[in-house]
Amino acid sequence: MNNTEVELKERIKELTCLYEVSTILGNANQELLEDTLKAVAFSLKKAVQHPKKTNITFILDNILISTDNQVSDELKSQADIKVFNQIKGKLIANLDNSVSDDINFLKEEQLLLDNIALKIGSLLERIEIQKNETSLKHQMERADRLTILGEITAGIAHELNTPLANILGFAELIKNDLDANSNLIKDVDKIIHNAVFSREVVKKLMFFACEMPQEMKRINLVPHIKNAINLLDATFKKENVKYIVKVEEDELWLQADPIQLTQIVFNLLMNAIYFSPKEGLVTIVAFSTKKEIVLKILDEGKGFAKDEIDKVFQPFFTTKPIGDGSGLGLSVVHGIVSSHKGTITAENNINKGAIFTITFPLN
Repeated sequence: MNNTEVELKERIKELTCLYEVSTILGNANQELLEDTLKAVAFSLKKAVQHPKKTNITFILDNILISTDNQVSDELKSQADIKVFNQIKGKLIANLDNSVSDDINFLKEEQLLLDNIALKIGSLLERIEIQKNETSLKHQMERADRLTILGEITAGIAHELNTPLANILGFAELIKNDLDANSNLIKDVDKIIHNAVFSREVVKKLMFFACEMPQEMKRINLVPHIKNAINLLDATFKKENVKYIVKVEEDELWLQADPIQLTQIVFNLLMNAIYFSPKEGLVTIVAFSTKKEIVLKILDEGKGFAKDEIDKVFQPFFTTKPIGDGSGLGLSVVHGIVSSHKGTITAENNINKGAIFTITFPLN
């Protein structure tokens, strides 16, 4: 076979490889990424001049795909895999030339590597865009659900407010008319106690629905964090939970209702203490960027199950045992943050526990 025929045969192999790789990548997704890279690697291995002496390797984040780990790496040809212009991995071809020094990579093979690395980068960009779109869709769906729940909750709160006030008022009148030694006083006290408790639940519902009046002022977040911690210092000690405050700035100014701001920090810290193990650590972080003030509260508890993340800010949803919580604390926090034009997110920490992140816009 003359040189022209050999070169033509190699070009056909390369074109066939490009066609195969394009077909493989066209059907690829995040779940099948490793299988996809493996198929591409073996397709590329068939396309080189010396396939039996060549090992193809993908190195990408925590993924390592190799066609033959036994092949020597005396000769190496490689191409960077870039995702949004940042190097995220490498495509490497190793050629075993230990038997003969005459064999080497063709310049066309380097071009083939570059081309496939480019295609892999495009695939990873597409996957990243799809993940972002899915995440945005979930956030929008969650926001819609919370908006609807907020409207329903506001209506329920208003409907309950008046009859609860009447129950409480008439119970107080009955108590005043009863003889001090009457056995009925204990029963009336129970009515009053439960009416007061129900009124507090309604108040929380109105907080969640942003129906409570606000007194917006320009305030410094730092002292409010310290005040909330001071209020809970005894609770931290009682539950044997430690805390650390990471606030490098003395002043973090924002427009907010001071009472509601303290309530946000207080509720999130109470939640963190509740789910923290003995000797666990709660971390409070606050800092400013050019556009916003960020508050983070991290704990070392059990974190969230997959099906809990989307529900965590919904009213009446709780992972606490019955009697330990009404499921309104985080809903109230979400309502207050939203009314301040801020955002709040919940996620699992990489190591353990949960992270709540709140952002407030700078005015």
